[in-house]
Amino acid sequence: MQARSEQTRQALVHATAELIADGRLSDAGLVNICRRAGVSRGALYHHFSSTTALTAAVYEEARQRVEALTEEAFAGPVADAPKRFLFALGEAMRTEKVVRAGMQLAADGSAGPPRLRDDMLAAVHERVTEAQQEAEEPAEDLADLAVVMAAGIETLGHTDPSWWDGEITQRLWRLLRPLFDRDRPPGRGGERRI
Repeated sequence: MQARSEQTRQALVHATAELIADGRLSDAGLVNICRRAGVSRGALYHHFSSTTALTAAVYEEARQRVEALTEEAFAGPVADAPKRFLFALGEAMRTEKVVRAGMQLAADGSAGPPRLRDDMLAAVHERVTEAQQEAEEPAEDLADLAVVMAAGIETLGHTDPSWWDGEITQRLWRLLRPLFDRDRPPGRGGERRI
């Protein structure tokens, strides 16, 4: 019985995320959510006290996923961490409606601010700055660039999903990375580092 209850809860979260990701927060009303999830109003209220509590659950799932993406990206070599994060963000925005919806939400389930998007951008700036300081490299320029790219990828993809494609991220990174390699001494093996 508990497994079925969790399935119903997840159906509600995912239905709400789909409505928000494919439209806007106002599309995630009681009737639309129940219809999309295939459950009754009573089932919704059994799991959540309100639709706002339900959208807060969407935010929480998205927050956990974005934090995991960030941790994975910054666990490897410092030089490629922003690139790994941008690829992961684009892929999550393209394929995960919970993430796409959550970016538009604040922790309380409203349209914010601050939204998950704002928190994600601040976290990326902080992580890039910390990573660069550990590598004894100038930090602010690369951190600002990583934030601009993350914001651009997230925002532009809502009107044209091709911005979430890894090929675009790769092309942009190839264009911008030399800006940060310039005027830096070569690292190990004669390669310049970021």
